[in-house]
Amino acid sequence: MSFSRDVKEELFQVVPKSRHCMVAELAGIFVLQGKDSIKNISDDHLNRKVFTLLNNTCNIGKDVIAITDDVFLETKKMIKLSEDGQLIDEIIIQQICCKRAFIRGAFLVAGSISDPNKGYHFEIVCNTISQARLLQKVMKFFDVQAKIVERNGKHVVYLKEGAQIVEILRVMEAPHSVMELENIRVVKEVRGTINRKVNCETANIGKTVNAAVRQIEEINLIQTKIGLENLPQQLQEIAQIRLAYPDTPLADLGQLLDPPIGKSGVNHRFKKLAAIAKEL
Repeated sequence: MSFSRDVKEELFQVVPKSRHCMVAELAGIFVLQGKDSIKNISDDHLNRKVFTLLNNTCNIGKDVIAITDDVFLETKKMIKLSEDGQLIDEIIIQQICCKRAFIRGAFLVAGSISDPNKGYHFEIVCNTISQARLLQKVMKFFDVQAKIVERNGKHVVYLKEGAQIVEILRVMEAPHSVMELENIRVVKEVRGTINRKVNCETANIGKTVNAAVRQIEEINLIQTKIGLENLPQQLQEIAQIRLAYPDTPLADLGQLLDPPIGKSGVNHRFKKLAAIAKEL
């Protein structure tokens, strides 16, 4: 089962304790499902969730398994839907708990989350721009900064940051999914840190090797043209040590001298050798 489906399975089990929150969740479901398809929900889990909420708010009876015209009209009036299936009055989502429920209902109908092991992407596909802007506004109340993009005639409210997706899962009250996503994020961040360090160290090793190769080439040129014995004593010493220890970093080369010198001193001597080689 996909991560997105796991999240929904967890949210299907969340039934608000207060009637006003149930009404808000129903509003999210009815608005995003659309008035023409709300009577024909194909997802059995979503269907059960809808009838649980309807029974708790409208007392339609546990044996009712279809949304009749009467039930639809009663629900439409309760959640304040317009003729075209839009939310008329936002008063039903004024409370914080109701905002959570509304987002949850919308996600259960039209939302999805990508596999966090591959990338971070959360979205809810809305039928109209007004739905998308309402959802964006409600999410912003929880400091979740969603964006909207048009796709195939629909309006998609989406998030692409891992921290924001974690927060919206908290808002919708999916603690197990939050924990799973956080664990994945930690592993990915650790891997990223290790990779950056390895890449940095590899680059540094590359620079050290390239510098050593260049220095040895310059020393060999000097040896061939004039001989190392004709160099000042300090330059002779550093040249001979470099030839004896071709892979050793500058700081460590300096410790092999008598008396030892620092990295800057070693670098200064190699610059003098480089200048001589350039003249030759």
